[in-house]
Amino acid sequence: MAVDDASHRIIGDLLAQRTGQQLTEGRRWRVSGALSGLFREFGIENVDQLACMLERPSEHRLATRVVEALLNNETYFFRDHSYFSVLSNQVLPDLARKRESTKRLRIWSAGCSTGQEALSLAMIFAEQPNRWKDWRIEILGTDVSNKAIETARNGRYTQFEIQRGISVAQMLNFFTEDEGHWQAADRIRAMIRFQQHNILDYPPAPGRFDLVMCRNVLLYFDPETRAKAFDRLASGIAADGWLMLGAGETVVGQTDKFKPSEFGSSLYSPIMGNVSRAEQRLRAAAC
Repeated sequence: MAVDDASHRIIGDLLAQRTGQQLTEGRRWRVSGALSGLFREFGIENVDQLACMLERPSEHRLATRVVEALLNNETYFFRDHSYFSVLSNQVLPDLARKRESTKRLRIWSAGCSTGQEALSLAMIFAEQPNRWKDWRIEILGTDVSNKAIETARNGRYTQFEIQRGISVAQMLNFFTEDEGHWQAADRIRAMIRFQQHNILDYPPAPGRFDLVMCRNVLLYFDPETRAKAFDRLASGIAADGWLMLGAGETVVGQTDKFKPSEFGSSLYSPIMGNVSRAEQRLRAAAC
């Protein structure tokens, strides 16, 4: 299934319009495999035929399915353990001190995929019941993929998925086996709300989040789109909050809305003087 330049451009434009992500040269190899199931389902013989179909205004469902198939939803529990160690030992204690008067923490997992990152966060809190007694913990998981969000809301994972990143003790403590799958316990799911959301849109709750985790999302954007994403993230984070990016991502040379923190290369704090007036109004309305 060869992808010619014209057909590739149509598919790439669709992905960029819907998600902001770029179908770069490095991602082209995924196209054939990612779309093979749709070819069989819709009786499509080649990519040129698919491109022609996508040009029709009536093919909304097919366009959505193509975008969903091309998104990279790779994730697993406690992905990059060192990051969660920094959260447990440095970031969360810092926020606990700052929010001691309200005993409320609001965390945004942006680009949460099928929910493992948000559930990993919930497990951290659940494993420290005395430390977080009487606290209100609110975790919001968002993703541009509706299919991924449906999986996250169900909190139901295969044997392969459940074994990636968590210990046997955590698996037995926070999940129950059900017909070959593992269901997340209500006590950790109760901390989390999932919703479909594009990171390039205004944040679901501007100015309210104490911690924003946006890992391995921005690397799929071109510089202009990445700068817009940083603007949106800046409008959704508290003045003394934290932003955590992935290992291959940085704010340096990308935006003037955040600066590196003393807690490590993956963590950043907002530069409030560089938040626009429009974003400041959004903050004021949200508080």
